[in-house]
Amino acid sequence: MKHEPPSTGGLSVLIVNRQRRHRIKADRLRALLSAAARSLKVTGEVALVFAGDRLLHRLNRDYRFKDKPTDVLSFESQGEDMGLGDIFISVETARANAKRLNRALDRELEILALHGFLHVLGYDHETDHGEMDALEKRLRARCLTRAAPRRAAA
Repeated sequence: MKHEPPSTGGLSVLIVNRQRRHRIKADRLRALLSAAARSLKVTGEVALVFAGDRLLHRLNRDYRFKDKPTDVLSFESQGEDMGLGDIFISVETARANAKRLNRALDRELEILALHGFLHVLGYDHETDHGEMDALEKRLRARCLTRAAPRRAAA
């Protein structure tokens, strides 16, 4: 397990890497979430955890009662002094998503991190009549790095 130091500025992003199959571009992900936080005028701390399907399957089963792995899960903080919340991403499922959508894995990880960040902030695309989807689309256009070309088999 590798812990990266949080960034300085309005948003601190703690990155925990619990997988070894893909090198996580921590600086790029911190920059993305920090840009989104600035756009939304949000400060605080968020944990971004990269793992495999086994952990995401267990969390999805235990907290959402869905007995299958998923790509991203977010948990809002339960108190002010505990940061904004935690985002868990399955690199295995993200890799399958990227292949299916013809995206680079790093781009898919960025998209999932941004999606999870919005959930941590309380947005819910399942109940908000498109508000989160519209906001996510604007933030993708504004904050995602421009250079993330599709790579050959990862």
